[in-house]
Amino acid sequence: MFERKRQGAVSVVVGDAPLTKELLGQLQTVFEPLLRTGQPRVVFDLHEVPLLDSAGLELLLDMQDALEQRGGELKLAAPTTLLHEALTITGVSRRFEIFKDAMSAVGSFVQ
Repeated sequence: MFERKRQGAVSVVVGDAPLTKELLGQLQTVFEPLLRTGQPRVVFDLHEVPLLDSAGLELLLDMQDALEQRGGELKLAAPTTLLHEALTITGVSRRFEIFKDAMSAVGSFVQ
């Protein structure tokens, strides 16, 4: 399950389900309202996301593109070792700032 929380001007998306094709619709419903705001600043906290597949990687890239078009940004926080390896091996990690925890990622928006 995925949900969105607010920390000041930053939206933090958290979840504990796999980021796979079967669950992408649920995640898209969390992200869609963010695309209707000014300059969305979003952190996706991955610390409880156990795995992701190619559809999950594609969604991350699509969300980053959509947020950038609105002047915003998506930052990733606390990926598990497995997720970090998948992001690195596929080259997706080059498109994101990745932080060790959500608080660091949120704080990076004010620097």
